[in-house]
Amino acid sequence: MTEAVRSSRERSTRRIVIAGGHGKIALELERLLSQRGDSVAGLIRNPDQASDLAAAGAEAVVVDLEHSSVDEVAAHVRGADAVVFAAGAGPGSGAARKETVDRAAAVLLADAALAAGVGRYLMISAMGADRRADDGASDPVFAAYLRAKAAADEEVLARDGLRTTVVRPGHLTDEPGTGRVSIAAKTGRGSVPRQDVAAVLVAVLDAPDTEGQTFELISGETPIAGAVAAVGR
Repeated sequence: MTEAVRSSRERSTRRIVIAGGHGKIALELERLLSQRGDSVAGLIRNPDQASDLAAAGAEAVVVDLEHSSVDEVAAHVRGADAVVFAAGAGPGSGAARKETVDRAAAVLLADAALAAGVGRYLMISAMGADRRADDGASDPVFAAYLRAKAAADEEVLARDGLRTTVVRPGHLTDEPGTGRVSIAAKTGRGSVPRQDVAAVLVAVLDAPDTEGQTFELISGETPIAGAVAAVGR
């Protein structure tokens, strides 16, 4: 059991809805949340992925965020305490889908959350999103990805009534989590295991002081609970 899970044993259970519920970070987040007793749902496009969510302890909700209305998505998130945007167009997708998934779907989830009365939003963004296309000029698709992420972050943070935290991880790895990270407005380049990203998200859900904050995340020396507690101080 991770430190983030142990630290919240006495917290009342909540319902969390995760967009992009079959992603690697999302599946790990679902497992951590369900282990501590939370009710978890993952929004997925492909019904064949439902068994993987069930194995992680999450309910699968089939909905295509690229072709759904605000009201349709609101119906799926109504009653949740928080939503998490973990969706992405993924490797191999073109610039157009960076716009329709990485930006538009993130904004759609924000508007649906507000329509459903859900005030808490966690965004999994990307390190470098604030630079937009500056570092991606040699790769038009990557440049489009950074622009989409930057625009999504700005639009979601600007939504009145939505308490948003934007988490920008460094290079993601599949190595086992260490439980120790570095969190700052600017950390410098680095990598971080997906397991540690998921554990940070759990801690952020329990930390109201992170609302309205944007921070970068890489591996480091500070235990996750302490690193998240320091956000916003």
